[in-house]
Amino acid sequence: MDTIHTKEACQKSILAIRDTLDVVGGKWKLILLTILMTGPRRFRELSREAGISPRILSKELQELEMNELVNRTVQNTKPITVEYSLTPYSESLNDVLSSMQHWGVEHRRKMIR
Repeated sequence: MDTIHTKEACQKSILAIRDTLDVVGGKWKLILLTILMTGPRRFRELSREAGISPRILSKELQELEMNELVNRTVQNTKPITVEYSLTPYSESLNDVLSSMQHWGVEHRRKMIR
């Protein structure tokens, strides 16, 4: 099927990409989502595993939670622990993450040659 490239279609495409980047763009969000794909993590575990400072991690997690991609669960323990997990909605990014991972592997191979 041929795609018709009109100015209007291009503007809609750009808007959609901007919306996507507003939600998952930046250095950390996709990394955090990928880590959480293997299961829930506590705050410090995420910080350590991602290699991200607690201040930046807190900001990124708040934004992911606001966009309904991450759940934040406060556990009734002493001291209180907070656990983060993916929401069912986050599964809508699986194809994006898979494609990016595949492209990254191929790009690395090409650059190493």
